Amino acid sequence: MSTELLRLKGISKRFGNKYALKDIDLEIEEGRIVGLLGPNGSGKTTMMKLINGLLSPDSGEITVRGEHPGPYTKSVVSYLPDRAYIADWMKVKDLLRMFSDFYRDFNTEKALNMLSSLGISENERIKNMSKGNKEKVQLIMVMSREASLYLLDEPIGGVDPAARDFILKTIITNYSENATVIISTHLISDVEKILDEAIFLKEGKIVRRENVDDIRDREGRSVDQLFREEFSVSVPADKEAL
Repeated sequence: MSTELLRLKGISKRFGNKYALKDIDLEIEEGRIVGLLGPNGSGKTTMMKLINGLLSPDSGEITVRGEHPGPYTKSVVSYLPDRAYIADWMKVKDLLRMFSDFYRDFNTEKALNMLSSLGISENERIKNMSKGNKEKVQLIMVMSREASLYLLDEPIGGVDPAARDFILKTIITNYSENATVIISTHLISDVEKILDEAIFLKEGKIVRRENVDDIRDREGRSVDQLFREEFSVSVPADKEAL
């Protein structure tokens, strides 16, 4: 029997007069790859930041393994933001040292093995890397933690198809069976093949949540087709503002 890992109860968050999220109730079990799917501005990034404790809700309650966002949850949640967070002056070895110092669950050997598979040296400087390799390095750092919950915000946004394939392979091969991965994206067709379930967000509300196999068997359509047809979504290429 699966164990509850994450719970959001009555979560709302406003920026000025606009709700980014409104009355969100959500429970997610361990051992799942979950797609948080929606167009730009639907509230995906806001939800990620709330779970990670970077924002506080205006109302409602969030728990990870029964604990509110704080020092404990940061020790079990590994978060990849939707924007670059690595300083260009750093070398890869500086990044490895920083993650090792910050996180007791960081597996340096795992990170080195993945970096080696890409032909990236410890002495390589971040500013000299291509955009795709920067994205890959950031993901490698995040997935090299032995975390309970991985929050990946637009991990394949803005990279070429070959880089996307590497990123998706890295995700599915580097988390334990008791951990859960939540992937936020508007590039649904690229990620649906690795998802166990899909959560559709629209205008700050959960409008649908289903097992991906059930969607395909019952609807006879891909998750991407269902999303576009049912919610009449036009997916832009730029990143989400909220």
